[in-house]
Parts: sequence; C-alpha cells; structure tokens
Amino acid sequence: MTGKMRVGFIGAGLMGHGMAKNLIEKGFSLTVMGNRNHKPIDHLVSLGAREVSTARAVAEASDLVFLCLPNSEIVGRVVLGAEGILEGAHDGLIVADSTTADPGETKRIGAALREQGVAMLDTPLTMTPKEAESGTLNVLVGGADQNLEMARPAIETFARNIFHVGPLGAAHSLKLINNFMSMSMVALFAEAVTTARKADVSIAGLHEVISAGALNNGLFQKVMDWPLKQDASGLQFAIENALKDVSYYNRVAADAGSTALIGATVQQIYALANAQGEGKTHVPKLMDVMGKLNGL
Repeated sequence: MTGKMRVGFIGAGLMGHGMAKNLIEKGFSLTVMGNRNHKPIDHLVSLGAREVSTARAVAEASDLVFLCLPNSEIVGRVVLGAEGILEGAHDGLIVADSTTADPGETKRIGAALREQGVAMLDTPLTMTPKEAESGTLNVLVGGADQNLEMARPAIETFARNIFHVGPLGAAHSLKLINNFMSMSMVALFAEAVTTARKADVSIAGLHEVISAGALNNGLFQKVMDWPLKQDASGLQFAIENALKDVSYYNRVAADAGSTALIGATVQQIYALANAQGEGKTHVPKLMDVMGKLNGL
C-alpha cells in the first residue's frame, strides 16, 4: 500500500477529528461515517472527505479503517454488528483500532475478522486532542509486522512516535497500564489537595514545594491548574472514561493473574465519583468530589 491508500475513519470525536484531518491534509482519500455530533464530520467533508452512513460502506470503500470509539462494546457493534465492517470485508482490508479498549475483546474481534481475510491492529494513542490536531500523537501498535508496515504511512500523518509493542492486544494492554498509572496519580493528587485543605495547608504552598522537587511532573501541573486557576482544560478526560479505563486495566491484571490492590482502590474512587453524577466531569475536578465527601 502507498500514499494512495484508501482510508476510512469511524469515530471523529475529540481525538479522531484531528487524526482524520491530518490524513486528508497529507494526501489520503478518506471516507467517514457520521455520528450524533455532526460538526466534526461537516468539517472533514469540507476538507474533501466522503461521508457514508454505515460501517459496512466505510469498509467497502477502504483499504485501511481507523476506529476511535468510546469503548469495546461499541467497537464490537461497529465491527461485528448489522451493517458493520465485517459485512463490508474484503481481502487486504486492515482495521486499526485506536480506541482505549479491552484487549480480550480486541483479540476476539480480531479473530472474527481474520476468518474473513481481514487483518487487525490495535493502535491506541497517548497525548491529547491538541496533539491529535497537530499530528504529534504517540501511537502504540499491536499486531503483525507486515500489517503495521502497510498502515505506517497513514499512521505517520498523525503520529510523532510509533511504538510496535507486540502482537494484537499488546498495545491495548500497555495503553491501559499507562492510563491506570496516570489516573491513579490524578486520584493521589486529588486526595493530597483535599487533605491539605482539611489541614489548613496552603494549596499554593503545596504546589510550590512539589514543583521544586522530584515529584514534579506534567500531569501534576495540569491537575493543579484546577484548584489554583479554576482551569481544567489541560486534562480534558472525563471521570466516566477514567472509570472505564481502570476497569479494563483490572481485567488485564486479573487475566494475567496479577494482584492489583491499587487498581481495585482506584476503580472504586472513580466509581464513587461516577455514581455521584460526575461522570462527564473532567478528572482534575475529582478533588471537588473528594472535598464534598470531606465536608468542604
């Protein structure tokens, strides 16, 4: 496959829009499937994308289809359901799933595709919508070498780094471990700020001390923009998505026979926040949920 490869895209949301935009701007023919939020689709069409109404039609028109969807359940419906990608399967088609997904489901879907002559890669992402728009994402890849090499020219349009980490499912597992670590740190920061407030410790002082030491990192700075500046835009990731990712991480740990004590606790923290109606809230505001639990 070359730069003339026909590419399909399903899931042009916060991350997907930037990925799809870069594909078009860097010379790829793109077919997209519309969704409830039509504004990103309208923009992509204005740049030259062709819109169709089903995943089957996307598959039929494409050599490579990217998915960037909310969860594995939706991926399963889009790939295996009525009018799904499997119904539009043809020899040589590659499906690249950039969803933060359950690797067990990824392997199951990959096996179903393989029976129809369709290859699959898991291609989850790190970084934010800002990097998606600028084409500087980190992309983790699981799957066969030859499939990655065929898809590489397209992935390079929105990637700063491409990491081939193993067979199908390995990239989704690594992405979940990455997200478990980051969401655990967000929960830690939220509890630390809550304890500081209860103990009459200056939040600005806490920030100053941590910023000057070995505990400082970019995630800490993004989270602390909320209590210091009332700005949560640096980490636009919803609590309900954090709960989903940590839940999937715990499945990975269980399947591997790993005792995940911290994972279980962090999942309960996000489950509590979600149960209180804060699922759509960005994760830096988890400290507000903890504050309410503590009478603040």
